Amino acid sequence: MAARSPAVLRLVALLIVAPIAAAVIISVLLLFGAEPHLVFLPGLFVKSRLEAFGFHVAKQVGVLVTEFFWWMIVVLLWLGLRRLLRR
Repeated sequence: MAARSPAVLRLVALLIVAPIAAAVIISVLLLFGAEPHLVFLPGLFVKSRLEAFGFHVAKQVGVLVTEFFWWMIVVLLWLGLRRLLRR
């Protein structure tokens, strides 16, 4: 019964489903021919800003920032749909 509580379902959606959905979105965009520079633009922007401040940043930082960016989009869409459907 505890697995069906709304709080547990929200945590599963935020911490498991949303990151997987973000990775799938990135993969699908790349698979169907989107320019990698456009897909990874948020990560490249953060990476270039950090390098402008004198930090040496690995490519993985850009990839993680991009994943986080797409995760935020998935979460915002999910919250927007929930709010819209409650009305």
